[in-house]
Amino acid sequence: MSKRILNFKVLLAILLIASIFPWNHASAEIKKQAFDPFEKSIDEVATALKTKQITSEELVEYYLNRIEAFDKQGPAINSIITINNKALETAKALDTELKKKGPRSKLHGIPFVVKDNYDVVGMPTTGGSVALKNAYPTKNAFTVQKLVDAGAIVIAKTNMSELAASYGRLGYSSMGGLTINPYNLNRDASGSSSGSAAAVAANFAVFGLGTDTSGSVRGPANVTGLVGIRPTMGLTSRSGVIPSSLSLDVTGPMARSVKDAGLVLTAMAGTDKEDKATKFAKQHVQDYTKSLDSSSLKHARIGVATDFFGDNVEVDTITNQAIAKMKSMGTVVVPVSFSNQTKYLWTPVLGPVGDAEFKSQFEKFLSFLPAGAPKTLQDVIDISESPEVLNSETPVNPARLEGLKTALAQADTLYSKEYKNIMNKEIPKTREEITKIMKDNKLDAIVFPTMSCPASNRFDKEDPTYICEAYDTYAASYVASATGFPEITVPAGAVEAGVPVGISFLGTAYSEQKLLDLAYSFEQATHARFVPVHTPETIQ
Repeated sequence: MSKRILNFKVLLAILLIASIFPWNHASAEIKKQAFDPFEKSIDEVATALKTKQITSEELVEYYLNRIEAFDKQGPAINSIITINNKALETAKALDTELKKKGPRSKLHGIPFVVKDNYDVVGMPTTGGSVALKNAYPTKNAFTVQKLVDAGAIVIAKTNMSELAASYGRLGYSSMGGLTINPYNLNRDASGSSSGSAAAVAANFAVFGLGTDTSGSVRGPANVTGLVGIRPTMGLTSRSGVIPSSLSLDVTGPMARSVKDAGLVLTAMAGTDKEDKATKFAKQHVQDYTKSLDSSSLKHARIGVATDFFGDNVEVDTITNQAIAKMKSMGTVVVPVSFSNQTKYLWTPVLGPVGDAEFKSQFEKFLSFLPAGAPKTLQDVIDISESPEVLNSETPVNPARLEGLKTALAQADTLYSKEYKNIMNKEIPKTREEITKIMKDNKLDAIVFPTMSCPASNRFDKEDPTYICEAYDTYAASYVASATGFPEITVPAGAVEAGVPVGISFLGTAYSEQKLLDLAYSFEQATHARFVPVHTPETIQ
């Protein structure tokens, strides 16, 4: 037998064996790996799960690998405080359920991150405070439970400004250290929902949850190229969330697209008997993505709040380009201006309300924690001032500590004439002012730069390229906070330093659908979101 004939027979044997099973196995492997979750939307991930291009278990592993590669090493974004050690187990169970019963919802098997002031069973709710490192809740926050019931998976809890207030160190906490911006490692990720924003921007999860008292969803979303929603006060529950000021606090989603943010808002909104503010939520909740209209700006009348320009040339340029784009689409643009007080609401409204409410509301939250956890604000201050914490690598921000002491000293102002005047006169007056401006000008929304300056320097690192002339770059955010009205921020561009800049759409109570339509219309016309340079698709 010649060597050529022998080789031919060997080849035939190999092909025969391969035809039995290995090629099928290989094609299955290729099929599984064909779906790349990077930057994918909820719809795309849900379809991939349903068509068996990927499993939820593989999704969780994918994001855990990215967290390992980029969060604590490499660029060290430092957005994650705690990994959910039950995430893979939960994913496997949801994969089995998907095969047997089908998906619970579009969120079935999809991983998300949660700001560490939300209760998640099996994980401590630290609020970024080392004093609460052993504060394990007995049940999930209402909004978290709604998402879990829809089949979503908590993959991790995220870092935040300590107890949701930054005091000059945006995204820093004694529990988690400093979260940095994945677009520029010399800049912060704003506050206080910095961890959730940085994690979603860096593709550590499909979406995230934040809380917003005076801009804490909108600011971080703005500087990390995300869509962030501050819903109408009372549309989403705050039960099971560490309060900052219940007259101002809301819970809201952060995502890489308007539709994704709308899908999450739809799933998490609703009436909760443990949060009286949500009493009428059921009357207003709808599927916010069912009829998203990319042509909305063609027929819209938009007010431009002229009071929040002039602090940074690049931000002004991007915002003016966004307005010009809307005009080119057919939008009627009307300049509007606010009263002197409404231009800066921190001193007359937000600051005093926060100081008055914090102690009593925080201590009520602490009262539900298991034995051994701090029960009073003074307990938290004492732990924060202990030598163990003060001499650690991440001591409590000294200014934040002073803020806690101020809240302790101001607790009695909850019963003061000043507080009652703010609640009964100043807040309603602000609400009436915005409503009147919108009604008189027949506006669908009011637009402005979400922040009047780009992402700021890390507190521990100078960046001479940062320029900001603002007394308070977050001033525009205080309007929605004081009125309880909804606001959505959507990416609009980037400054030379590489960090994103967003614009906001503000409306009156329960106008989420209209705002989402307008934001979606702008998003689809501009596609301004781009991938962070420091957390690329490929893990080296």
